[in-house]
Amino acid sequence: MNNAPRLLVVDDEAAALKNLSHILRKEGYDVTACQSGAAGLKELQQHEFDLLLTDLRMKGVDGMALLRRTKEVQPDCEVIVITGHATLDSAVEAMKEGAFHYIAKPYRLDEVRQVVKGALDVVLLKRENRVLKRRIEGYEGGLNIVTQDAAMLHLLDTARQIGPTDCNVLVTGESGTGKELFARYVHTHSSRADSRFVAVNCGALQEELLANELFGHEKGAFTGADRVKRGLIEIAEGGTLFLDEITEMSPAMQVKLLRVLQERELLRVGGTEPVAIDVRFIAATNRDLQESVANGRFRADLFFRLNVVNLALPPLRERRDDVPLLAFYFLKKFAQAMGKPVADIAADALRLLSRYDYPGNVRELANLIERGVALARGELLELAHLPESLKNLSVRIAAPASSDLHSLEKNEAAYIAQVLEYTGGNRNQAADILGIDRVSLWRRIKRYGLE
Repeated sequence: MNNAPRLLVVDDEAAALKNLSHILRKEGYDVTACQSGAAGLKELQQHEFDLLLTDLRMKGVDGMALLRRTKEVQPDCEVIVITGHATLDSAVEAMKEGAFHYIAKPYRLDEVRQVVKGALDVVLLKRENRVLKRRIEGYEGGLNIVTQDAAMLHLLDTARQIGPTDCNVLVTGESGTGKELFARYVHTHSSRADSRFVAVNCGALQEELLANELFGHEKGAFTGADRVKRGLIEIAEGGTLFLDEITEMSPAMQVKLLRVLQERELLRVGGTEPVAIDVRFIAATNRDLQESVANGRFRADLFFRLNVVNLALPPLRERRDDVPLLAFYFLKKFAQAMGKPVADIAADALRLLSRYDYPGNVRELANLIERGVALARGELLELAHLPESLKNLSVRIAAPASSDLHSLEKNEAAYIAQVLEYTGGNRNQAADILGIDRVSLWRRIKRYGLE
């Protein structure tokens, strides 16, 4: 079965049609050639194509008519308009009608190859987005961790395996990677799933308050203690206690927690009689716990008690394949929450989201999508809905030395060339970064000889 991209080439000049078709077949594409617009229309009605390359001026059915019809019957098919009668008006009209690109004759072979590749990348992205949207439907209801990354899938498999074993677990990873979500995932796949999951942030409370929260207190333990209070460890009886930011726990609290883990019992504040407990412990930290042990900030014996199984979550920048999947997941979530019709993400916006490094990890991506949905007015989350600070990261230009200063025109040409190199020749993406439309970019490329 031939899985090569299917291209339809239409040109009423036999020599031009033969030449372009030959070039594209040598690139490995499945090419159908038509010497009239009418023949091209018939092919569009009978077969599906990934890309249409059409001459603009033809007798009868011209390139503009083919472009409009393609967008009606095969909206995912991209269109490249090629003409020997290039004018600004015709280029603008073609772009308004949805053309991917506009190429003037005589064209350069490298230009055609790059533009065709860029168009097919967009087609592939559209199809991948549809697959991602269908996959998102499978995450409805229950506790799910959205991923298609191999390393994350392996961690999920490990979490399911250790779920029933009741061993203590240490979850490590940068802030925003989903450590508490993983802890809940382990809990839901354990025999304790029907009991409570209790979470406490060890860095949010001072030592005395944390001790009171975890262990509770006896009546009369201190002024105002007019009754017995059960701590979070007791409240989690039969279930799971999640200790977030475990490295923020003071040395004295570490000793108390170690005794609980060893003896499976606790003393309430002000108490003398131990209370037996049946709780699973899952701890988490965004720091290097072994380094904390080495420098004496964390007890080695407590570390070994907690670190029976370590789930080390990778940062989002190391699982970039998950960015589009997560973006669509959050898009649906926030669109429903806000009651807005936003259902898709523009290709240029998704490319930028996929390139970003996310120091705040999944939490930061969620915030970006939430912001985009809030700003979107229609069904599409566009590049304009992302923060300027994020867009400014896409291209960084070093400040020139005084000896390297040139005219404004020369600097503009060099900058455009640098952006084109950065985008791999993708002019749509380059135009978005430069903040100009595709026709303006095309004119500058022609003026500076950057084809």
